[in-house]
Amino acid sequence: MSRLLSRLGSRPYLKLATGMAVGGGTLLAMSQLKNNATQNQKPMLPFNAGIQLEASKKGEVEESALHSLWTPPSRDKLIEQLKASVNPDEEYDLLVIGGGATGTGIALDAASRGLKVALVERDDFSSGTSSRSTKLVHGGVRYLEKAFRNLDYEQYKLVVEALHERSVFLKIAPYLSNQLPIMLPVYKWWQVPYYWAGAKFYDLFAGGEGLESSYFMGRSKALENFPMLQKDSLKGAIVYYDGQHNDSRMNVALALTSIAQGATAVNHVEVQDLIKEDTNELNKIKGAKVKDLITGEEFTIKAKGVVNATGPFTDAIRKMDEPTTPTIVAPSAGVHIILPNYYSPSHMGLLDPATSDGRVIFFLPWQGNVIAGTTDTPTNVNPNPMPTEEEIDWILGEIRRYLDPDVQVRRGDVLAAWSGIRPLVRDPAASNTAALVRNHVVHVSPNGLLTIAGGKWTTYRAMAQEAVDEAIKFYGLNPKNECVTERLKLIGSHKYSKTMFIQLIQHFGLETEVAQHLSLNYGDRAWAVAHLCQPTGQRWPLHGTKLTPSYPYLEAEVRHAVRYEYACTATDALARLLPRVVDIMAEELGWDNTRKAKEIHDATHYLSSMGLSDWKLLSESSRSRFDPHELGKYRTAFGAVDRENDGHIEGGELLQLVKQLNLGVDDKIVAEGVKRAGVNASGSIEFFEFLEVLGRVKEIKEESNNKPTSSIHNLPN
Repeated sequence: MSRLLSRLGSRPYLKLATGMAVGGGTLLAMSQLKNNATQNQKPMLPFNAGIQLEASKKGEVEESALHSLWTPPSRDKLIEQLKASVNPDEEYDLLVIGGGATGTGIALDAASRGLKVALVERDDFSSGTSSRSTKLVHGGVRYLEKAFRNLDYEQYKLVVEALHERSVFLKIAPYLSNQLPIMLPVYKWWQVPYYWAGAKFYDLFAGGEGLESSYFMGRSKALENFPMLQKDSLKGAIVYYDGQHNDSRMNVALALTSIAQGATAVNHVEVQDLIKEDTNELNKIKGAKVKDLITGEEFTIKAKGVVNATGPFTDAIRKMDEPTTPTIVAPSAGVHIILPNYYSPSHMGLLDPATSDGRVIFFLPWQGNVIAGTTDTPTNVNPNPMPTEEEIDWILGEIRRYLDPDVQVRRGDVLAAWSGIRPLVRDPAASNTAALVRNHVVHVSPNGLLTIAGGKWTTYRAMAQEAVDEAIKFYGLNPKNECVTERLKLIGSHKYSKTMFIQLIQHFGLETEVAQHLSLNYGDRAWAVAHLCQPTGQRWPLHGTKLTPSYPYLEAEVRHAVRYEYACTATDALARLLPRVVDIMAEELGWDNTRKAKEIHDATHYLSSMGLSDWKLLSESSRSRFDPHELGKYRTAFGAVDRENDGHIEGGELLQLVKQLNLGVDDKIVAEGVKRAGVNASGSIEFFEFLEVLGRVKEIKEESNNKPTSSIHNLPN
């Protein structure tokens, strides 16, 4: 599940050089907004805000209309369209199961050809493997090495296809992708011509669609760029270029663009069974029985053909078709960890081409920190995979081999970790997943279920094109045009430019970091997010209330995710500062306190799969309710009761402690606060749990006074 970090985008991972331009822009923005708008007014948008696109106009949406202020149809409307498919005149051409990269890519390809397409996803868009990648858009340098070493033509074709798709990727989603130089350190002289030749062949196979050319970097320059490298025997480095992208936001953009092109794509809808009709046709599967996991309602979707694009869960859908069918997917766990930014320069990645077990490992700048990984271990399919300590330790061990001994690589430096299940195509002759190629297969069962399995993010578009071509042929569909996805820009790209963030600053009075964040994660739809920002009431910034002072995430992004990106649960919308996010979503979706408590619990459970323990998450969200003065005051009071000085108090001491703070509440309110906080009042209580209770007490008190729950500053001292 990808959630806040997919919905609210990502912290900017490249610090754009703004310099004097931004400084001047900020002054200009303050002057303009002071003269043209008051603190209580929302600035006028610089272009027409009234464009609406009907999702029923399949394949007829003009590219110029797909700009930032397109309003997608509501989820309820999309559900009604799915239900209407039981009528023969409303039947879909294709029903796609799976809302990851491949599924949304297929929906976009088919819809842009004029076909009537439905897509259902059990969780959220990009909730699984598609949000747990290495964030690279690459041809596969190790596949190239295998192609030459083993004279493997299939590996060669995979590299050439991926390099072409890399070029397409960077063109259709320029705000979500960029080129990234990657250093390959060299410690033996014979490796210099070997790796240099490989990098040049990599450039050659990309042809005119290549990025910047690879080059050799001397030892001193390599250490200047990457000072934490192991210095002993270092000869220099080969630098080549690949692409990097925001995988979660890319997946959401694919889903939204498919809807804009006419597809009916809905998240949180689970396929319960496939519908088979006893006909003389080759295709007997005519749809699926599904359940809306938000409302609990069950209904039927009818379609001429069904496409299985469920990644690691491919075989589960295939067994709905034929229970005895053999498995075709060999699931492999790929673990990544997040490290502090001092492990890698912000402008360059690093590739270790020869780990202790013969694989490769990357260090890549990402969101102000560093991604390191990945592992490649056979595993079982799990909807919520967890990284193991052994896998994390293996990555840390490989990092130690490449970094200077003065750099102490510690387990405590791991800020987060996640495991993604790769759907590798099984080769019966292979004994381990490292020998498996991440290409794909398209297969149609005897009953007519079209399955696409395998592949990788970089080639999602080519995979989708092949799947739709096969669907048109097998199901006898009638598209209005050929595939256009090589040149179809994704939503957010049409009015995007690298200087757009300056316009956002000047028009809305946003902080520079916030404007950069919105621009890099929403493209031209950043205007729609900014339009939802409320005035701050300050001299600067004029608009854009942050969820936390430390990061550029805005409260307006939560509302945007709910209104325009189909975020239905708190886990869809946010992975940080849960109470405030849940409060905002409750306002948007009408949740009661029971539902709010459930959302906090579910989101916290999800985040634990990212290497963040429940106590750490709750502690962080609890602290976000208080300013430093209040935190100090409450910690002192807690410490006075904590006689054992072990960080705990007994449940029976909680009520007494709250009374000592003179909060102006009775025992009933305190008891309700304990209940809402989910704290076990009969056991020992930690400080973060105590803070959570205080926050809930404040919430209840303000509810009784019909006041907003945005701050705790009104508590009596």
